[in-house]
Amino acid sequence: MSARRTANPLLVLLTASTGCAMTVLDTNVVAIILPTIARDFGASFADVEWVVSTYVLCFAALLLPAGAIADRFGRRRVFLIGIGAFAAASLLCGIAPSAALLYLARALQGAGAAFLLAPALAVIGHTFHGEAERNRAWAIWGAMMGLTMVLAPILGGLIAHALGWRWAFHINVPICAALAGAALLFIDESRDEGARRLDPAGIVLFATTMFGLTWGLINGQAHGWTSPSAVTGFIGGIAALIAFVIAERRQERPMLDLALFGNPRLVGAVWAMFAYAACAQVMASLLPLFLQNGLGRSALQAGFAMLPFAAAMLAFPQIGRLLGRRLASRQILTLGLLIVGLGNALTGWGAYLGAWPIVMAGMLVLGSGGGLLNGETQKAIMSVVPRERAGMASGISTTARFSGILLGFAMLSGILATVVRTALGAEHRAFADAVVAGDLPHAASGLAGRASQIVIERAHIAYSSGFAAMLTVAALIAWASALLVWRLMRDRRQ
Repeated sequence: MSARRTANPLLVLLTASTGCAMTVLDTNVVAIILPTIARDFGASFADVEWVVSTYVLCFAALLLPAGAIADRFGRRRVFLIGIGAFAAASLLCGIAPSAALLYLARALQGAGAAFLLAPALAVIGHTFHGEAERNRAWAIWGAMMGLTMVLAPILGGLIAHALGWRWAFHINVPICAALAGAALLFIDESRDEGARRLDPAGIVLFATTMFGLTWGLINGQAHGWTSPSAVTGFIGGIAALIAFVIAERRQERPMLDLALFGNPRLVGAVWAMFAYAACAQVMASLLPLFLQNGLGRSALQAGFAMLPFAAAMLAFPQIGRLLGRRLASRQILTLGLLIVGLGNALTGWGAYLGAWPIVMAGMLVLGSGGGLLNGETQKAIMSVVPRERAGMASGISTTARFSGILLGFAMLSGILATVVRTALGAEHRAFADAVVAGDLPHAASGLAGRASQIVIERAHIAYSSGFAAMLTVAALIAWASALLVWRLMRDRRQ
């Protein structure tokens, strides 16, 4: 049941889309200011990783339950709760006195983001019913999300340059206040009396799986891949994953219906989404680190330098729609993953050489492949799941995306850190740690003149080598994924 809709549908759409865009804006703005945060706190690279990972972890773990809660208890009500939690967490992030408290506040912010995004998507789905009307609404939504991706790095650079990194969080508070007012004015309450029940065991075990694997990946680069903390994380994550599969199989109405994965085409489409997120979308967080720590650009310069990647991510979903008239989804997904691999390899080559034009060309190619996948992955998943399971399919798609970002960021940044430390030598551990974290002023402290310049140049070269190795791994994963998707999604009736 739902309340009678009286508001202008366009205002409903703009309000809900703004809520979704807030989650993208925050993620990409924070990516630009990470080196500044590391320098301000003298933080380790593990601290820097947790600033990103705690947000994405809570976001990914709570998206499915947030959607179920919104359907059951009221989409507008949960949307408003998400806005309030996101604003409060943003304020806590902005006043955090240490890196540890910052990433704890980021965990709360990620939870708030899940309760922003899930009900906002449900509001849009509830408001627009006809196929043409719904397609037009999702096109406007996609344009707003894409434009946010383009503008976010520039905004992050401007904030870091003019106001300081804390304002990247403070600015969310007045935006959330305006968004809450718009939600009260323009969105009518709605709920689904037949909404699925919550699955507490599934929620806890899925979150534990993601946390354990992330813990292992982050502590692996910090303390060694066979260290007790890393091994404990990996074992705990795998054990939780096994328990999650068992629990979901025994549930009458599970959070994730594993029976759907008996269809190889769905497995291929979900893997394409995961690989896209882990090899392409994650670069929105990793590329700004390289631009600043490897190439020595300022936060403002890095923000503008992200434009080739972001603009291609915005434009190429439209090209993908044109290709869709001639090519099957399987072909577009495979092509997109091949291009992502090429873009990663080209950017990595430019990083290794320290060649700015090659890096920019690589970022453009990477964004182009990512844009093709961004436009096609969701459609591919939805097309192979029965229409009556559309809600479950949407949840699978979104969870695969954010799980890919989380694990991709932790794994790739771990490779980066390991290679940089190896390049600088174990005898210079403190220096290497400062370089990996992006705290070059600390790495060169006590030096002046030519000596300081030599140390900073060495740091840039080591960081660029690590980034090149990381991108090579990402390229290999993307190419292997292209082959896997091609095989899984073939038409088995032929």
